[in-house]
Formats: sequence, structure tokens, C-alpha cells
Amino acid sequence: LTPGLVSLLVLFLLQRSNTSLVRLNDNGYEDLVIAIDPGVPEDGKLIEQIKDMVTTASTYLFEATQKRFFFKNVSILIPENWEGSPEYKRPKHESYEQADVRVAAPALPGRDEPYTRQFTECGEKAEYIHFTPDFVLGKKQNEYGPSGRLFVHEWAHLRWGVFDEYNEQKPFYSGKSKKIEATRCSTGITGKNRVYKCQGGSCTENFCKINSTTKLYEKDCQFFPNKVQTEKASIMFMQSIDSVLEFCNAENHNQEAPSLQNIKCNFRSTWEVISNSEDFKNTTPMAAPPPPPVFSLLRISERILCLVLDKSGSMSLYNRLNRMNQAAKYFLLQTVENGSWVGMVHFDSAASVKSELIQIKSDSEKNKLLESLPTVALGGTSICSGILNPQIDGSEIVLLTDGEDSTTGSCADAVKQSGAVIHLIALGPNADSAVTEMTTDEAVNNGLIDAFGALTSENADPTQKSLQLESKGLTLNNDTWMNDTVIIDSTVGKDTFFLITWEKQPPSISLWNPNGTLTEAFTQDTLSKMAYLRIPGTAQVGTWTYSLQAKANTEILTMTVTSRAANSSVPPITVNAKMNKDTNSFPSPMIVYAQVLQGYLPILGASVTAIIESNSGKTQVLELLDNGAGADSFKDDGVYSRYFTSYSENGRYNLKVRAHGGTDSARRSLQYPLNRAAYIPGWVVDGKIEQNTTRPETTEDTQTILENFSRTASGGAFVVSQVPDTTNVPLPDLFPPSQITDLDATSEGDQINLTWTAPGDNFDVGTVRQYIIRISGSIIDLRDNFDDALQVNTTDLSPKEANSKETFAFKSGNISEENITHIFIAIQSVDKSNLTSKVSNIAQVALFIPQADPGPDESQPNPNPGESHPNHDSGVNISTVVCQWWGLLCLLWLSFTSFIKVIPKFIFFEAIVNGIVFLISLSEDLSLIYRNAFDLWVLILYPTTLLNSVTSS
Repeated sequence: LTPGLVSLLVLFLLQRSNTSLVRLNDNGYEDLVIAIDPGVPEDGKLIEQIKDMVTTASTYLFEATQKRFFFKNVSILIPENWEGSPEYKRPKHESYEQADVRVAAPALPGRDEPYTRQFTECGEKAEYIHFTPDFVLGKKQNEYGPSGRLFVHEWAHLRWGVFDEYNEQKPFYSGKSKKIEATRCSTGITGKNRVYKCQGGSCTENFCKINSTTKLYEKDCQFFPNKVQTEKASIMFMQSIDSVLEFCNAENHNQEAPSLQNIKCNFRSTWEVISNSEDFKNTTPMAAPPPPPVFSLLRISERILCLVLDKSGSMSLYNRLNRMNQAAKYFLLQTVENGSWVGMVHFDSAASVKSELIQIKSDSEKNKLLESLPTVALGGTSICSGILNPQIDGSEIVLLTDGEDSTTGSCADAVKQSGAVIHLIALGPNADSAVTEMTTDEAVNNGLIDAFGALTSENADPTQKSLQLESKGLTLNNDTWMNDTVIIDSTVGKDTFFLITWEKQPPSISLWNPNGTLTEAFTQDTLSKMAYLRIPGTAQVGTWTYSLQAKANTEILTMTVTSRAANSSVPPITVNAKMNKDTNSFPSPMIVYAQVLQGYLPILGASVTAIIESNSGKTQVLELLDNGAGADSFKDDGVYSRYFTSYSENGRYNLKVRAHGGTDSARRSLQYPLNRAAYIPGWVVDGKIEQNTTRPETTEDTQTILENFSRTASGGAFVVSQVPDTTNVPLPDLFPPSQITDLDATSEGDQINLTWTAPGDNFDVGTVRQYIIRISGSIIDLRDNFDDALQVNTTDLSPKEANSKETFAFKSGNISEENITHIFIAIQSVDKSNLTSKVSNIAQVALFIPQADPGPDESQPNPNPGESHPNHDSGVNISTVVCQWWGLLCLLWLSFTSFIKVIPKFIFFEAIVNGIVFLISLSEDLSLIYRNAFDLWVLILYPTTLLNSVTSS
């Protein structure tokens, strides 16, 4: 292939990709897209509030990044169903699926928490930010803070791949101070740890109880920050605090806290990660303040699409022309949405328009387009002639070619300037390797139909899109039957379409609905070698059974089933698949990702498999996992992941994913999304807690068990290079075990219990040979000097197969380090070729029982010593009230009003040491009660001779 064709096809790759369009130019972010979901009711205030949010965020971002970054220009994508306006323009490449920010209804009513869809590694870009209309309109400011500041928090997730500096799963930890601390950064943020509950207009405030197992606060304890602070960091903890203007850096970063930032970024501060980004490396601080953002208002319009189909002589090989026609018919009959405008161009050495644009309203328009499909493959190949036509901004070209053209360099620049979005489907081994959509000449894999089926509108409401329920092919030799089932669940069923293709002769076809009733006959198109059936109305929910009998020896049959949402108000279950990158070189691994969602709710417990097909038709099948180990960043987030290393050759690989949910396994998660904005339960103002609106409670039990379902999805293609020739020898073993990312430690007496998920010999496949476990009294020493840390004896530890649950217990032993408060533990895995993994995440256990008080705020003087304080619940609390011995009196600073509430049955002095009096009070149940010095005021007067007699008695 010529360099011109290579550059052209690379351009197609960039234009087709669903990644962000944002680019950094002279310190300013350009082409940021904020899209309003088509399901959001029209509200002009929303557009104005988006502008205000971004404008405020730009200034905050500029100061927070030390005058490096700001938002330069932003496009707001407005739904087609909103009223038009002269100031609205037609989008070019912008689309809802490519949007950096989505303004959409909450996943569940009342759940307005902003969050970023983030499931990649530290330092890698995330998917998108989700804001709800109520949040953008300022209705949730008390709970989440000003929208402009919060946008910067979420932008740091999206652009730089940093994580939150809090952890709602681990909101407290045992600090080196031997106190229970709130998970936060920096520790200069002050507040109260309290149990605060309101019912019937009455609120109670109580000190937090300690859990006897975790030695930390019970679940109902919350950290209430002081409204007035002086600390400037950190934006990734609580940007809503007025004084917070910076990200935590190496100097003030809290490495002790079990924050997601520490867990995912190996204890590096957020500013260290940002400073290591390409954005940071390619910029210098600005001398002058930046200009305000420039906004473009783009309104989505009717879809305009042209099929540009290759009918050159090379398309006559391997049954390509007929397979192209099968896929194009499938696209026109089922995939393209009603209301779309569709035209058709054929090209060989020249191009000809076979159909002007026709708006699809009914089957008559579809049939007219079907009649325009090519019937004969002749002539040379000139891709330029097929695509060099005037294009409307935002229109789409679906170009199918086998890529055998040597003259395309002449039109690469013209295509680059086009306002069209180009979807390239490359067929056969001679098409360029750097394309997004590809398919091989192996009809049994159904790749061409899958590629066309994936071309749904990027701006359509999900309830209007065609969803693929099944895509299967089979080569039949001795066995002439292809029998299987298809599941139609209650979220789909409208416009259900069955498509069957064959290579030689029409098979006999039988299809039974869930009641066992045989359906009507399929429509047969013997010229295109396909048959199809559309189920009228809404298809019956349940298991449909089909039986195909081949009429020729060595026949290839395929079955494809698609459907649409049964109800526009109930989002269907969807599957989206992707690789972590488009190009790669051996021996670097690839990662497969598959998101299984219903609307924005994750689907857990599904069985998800990836089918990866090489350019020559070889396939590999991987089970994808949502277990928070190996390639999977977060457990139970609806993203199923796995490493792929089974490279068989250089060139393109195609990805397809299947997801299946069973009645006893799959469930809908109602948990709050990860990487979300911190919910502020309330503020401490002048010593009093002012509570915010209580958010809806969720528990692990609030997960809805789903019915059976099945989905398939195309994940496009990726390109691999530098794979060694494996004709006579296997691939060299250059793949180490994957990093352990879920190591957890608990203590039981002097025994430390560890749990983790087993890695594999090759990342997450196979079994490692050995584990190396080391401990230290310092997080940083263990991280930076793992090989020098004390090694634990693991002679009796036999590794299990990858993705199994491992457990191990050991005695802490003697660590030579002095004054340590914690033991930190990490693991490294070794495979059969002595390749070692990265050091695991670092787990820790405390060597003390932490003090419950004082809380993060109580090292400061009480701002209101005269006001009443809440009752203590019963439980063990121990403290010392210190009195200076002045001969005739001892003054205890205690509140008289509180004293009346909590006065014990008697008070006695335990001892006098060097003039210091230690006071212990007993509660009514005779358990020792910890009394903070700010709880009570008591004035005790006595002669000097009395004190000794009191204490001695």
C-alpha cells in the first residue's frame, strides 16, 4: 500500500474513533464537547448554567494548575427534539457518544451525584463526566458544592486519570498519631467525626462508636468538615471548601489514608500525577490571565448518511461482493433509524451516484435503496472517486472497500478537510492494517454483518437503537444441523429481526417462540443468499429456539438477531466493547474492556466473553471478569476486563463481545457510582452541625436480580506489530504475572491475615511459581526499596490458578525499625521463567488500638465553650482531665449545663502526680466513660489537707 492510502486510512481511524476530540493548544483546551441527553426536557436555563459552570471552572482550573491550563472553546450539543434557533449550528464530528460531559437524567431518581466513568489505570484518560440537570441548574450545591469547582474535580479524573482522595468504603483509618482519622487530603482539613441523625424535626448528635472488629468507627459515623478553613488542599478531596484552591502535592499529600488516589496511584499525590502528564510536559505557565471560554451551540439534526460501496474486480474474490450486499441489506433493513437520509455511491476506477438522498420513513424507501446495490464486480479501485463529493457538516460516509488502491494519496488532504464523519469497513487481508472497523474473509465469523450492525447513530436515544442479541456462525461438515436458542428479555422486543445467511444453498429454517409455537415463514432472498423475519409488535419475552438444516456439504450458516427497546421509558441492557488502545507492539499486552449497563446502572454477575479474531481468521476466546483484579480496575462496576497476549501474527485483530445474564447470577447494581463527587453530609458552623439533605440510602442488598438476557457487540479492530515468527517455535515467554491490586490485611492478635486474587503466569492466565511477601514499618521504604524489606517465610504457600482467591497468615515477628505504628505488607509474584510482577498494592495493619477522640477538629480550642454538647452513648471511652495543683483549688473547665446532663453517680481522683490530678468518672452502668475536657465544667474547692484523704479513701 502506498503512503497516501496509509495516511488516508489512519485518518479514517481517527474520525471513526469514539474517543474525545479535546486537544490542548497554547495552554487552552479546545473542542470540549458537552452534550445534553435527548431525554432531558427542554430548558434554556440549562444552556446558560453550562456556560456559567465552564467559565467559573476555567478560572479555578487556571489557578489550581499554577497558571497552566484553561478552557478555550466549548461546544454544547443540543438534542434534536429541542426547538431550533438561528444561533444553533449543525455539528461536524461532535456527537453524544464522543462527548466529554453528558448532561443526563440520574441513573435512579434522586441520585444526582456527579461522577466520571473511569475504569482505566492511574494517569490514563477516563470515558466521560456525567452531570444531572438538577446539578447543573444549581439545585444540589449544598450537597456537592459549586458546579464550577466540581467540574475541575471531575476534569482531573477525565483528563489526567487521578482519583479521589477520599474513600467511602474506608472513610476512616488508624493514623500514625494513634488516632482514628478521616480519610482525606490534606490532614489540615478540620472537622468533626459524629453520628448525626434527624427524625421528626429533632436532631441528635453523638460521638462515634468504635467497631470491635475493625477498631475504627462504626458505619453511621461521618466526617463533618468545618465551614471555615484555611487549608488550600485538596481539590480531589473536597473542592467545595472555600479555602481549597490546590491539588495535594508531594509536601502535603496524606500517604497514610486509604484513599483511591493512594491505592490506584501507588501513594503519589494528585499533583505528581498531573505533573507527569503530556499536557503538563508540553506547556509552561502563562504570564497573563486567560480569556473566557468561547461557546458554540450545536443542535443535532437528522442523520445524513451515504453508503460508498466498492464494486471493483478484487471484490469478486472470496464471495466478497455478495457478503457486502448481505451486510448492506441488513444495515438498511434493520440498523439505520427511521427519519435518516440515506444515499448510495458505487465506485471502481470511477464513481457513480446510484441513489440520491432518500429519507427513510417506511419499507418502501428501504426497498428502493436495496435495488441500488451492486450486482457485478469489475474494474480497478479508486477510493478517492468514491468519497470526493461535496459533504454536509456532520454527514456520514460508510465506506466499504478491500483497500487495493494505489492512488489515494492524491485525496488525503481533501478528505481531511471534509465535514463528514467517515466509517471505514476494510474487507480482506490487503486492506490497510490501521483501520477501526475490519472484517476477514472468514464468513463463519459474521464479521461484516457485525461491523454494519455497529453503525447505529451516535446521537440517537438508546431506546431507539438496534441492539444485537445474537451473532453466530457455524461451518457444517458431517453434522447438517445448527440448533440453538436466543433470549429476548423484557427490556427489548420491539422491531425484533432474525437474519440467516448461507454460502451455497438455502437451509430449512424453523423458529419457535417461548410458547413452542412455530413462527411464520422467513422472507428468502436467494440472490443475496439470505433470509429474514421481523416479529410484528413486541416479541414475546423468553427463550426462542431455532433449528437450521444445511442442504449442502461443507456449508457455512450464520444467525443474527437484533431488537429495540420495548419501552421508551425503560432503558435496555446494553454492551459496549473496546480495547485499551488502537495500535500495539509485542510484547506489550492489550486490555479488553466490555461495559454491561442498563442506562447508567452497572449489570453485575454477567457471563462475558471476548472473541478476538486475527487477520487470517484465527480466533481466541477470553472470559472477561469484573473482579477488581488483574486488568480490571474496580470490582462490581459493570466493566468486565482481561489482558490479551495470545498474538498469533502481525496485523489487524477484530474484537467481538458476548454477554449473557442468568436468572441466578446477573443483577442490577444500585450502588453509588465510583469516582463520584464527595457528598457533603453537612458543615460545622460555629461549633454546630448544619446538616444537608440526606441522600437516599443504599446497601449491598439493594440489587435487583435480572431475568435471562443476551447481547453481542463489535469492539472494532486493533493493530499489533513486532510479533515474532511462530511458524516452528512458540512465542517467547516475555509476559510476567499481573500486578496484585487487591491485597488486604487484617490482624488477629499477633497474627496477620492476608487475602488477594491470584495472578497468572502470563498476566492473568496460568499459575505463578512463587510469591514473595515483604513487610516494613514504612510505606515509602516498602514501595521504593521492596527488595530490601524483611521477607516473610512463604514455604507453605502454594500458588493457585489465576483469579482464584488466595489466603495466607503469618506472625508479625520482630521488625528492627523503631517507633513503628503500622506494619505495611506487599507481594511480588514470580513466574516459571523467573519474570517478576510489579509490586502489589500495599496493605497495612495497625499495631495499636486507635484513640476515638479527639477528632480532626478537636485539637483546636472549642469555639463555643458555653454551649451544650450532646450526650454520649454508653461504651468505653477513656480520657484524662488535667488540673493544675494550686494549693487550695483545682479548676476543671467543664460546661455546667452538660454536667447536669451527664453527671455520673460519683467522681473520684485516681492519683496526683507532680501536682497533676487525673479524673475518672463512672457511668450508671459502672463502665469507665471517657470525658473530653470540653464536655464538662466543674469548680472544686477544698483545703490542701482534704485532697490526700479523698484520694486515699
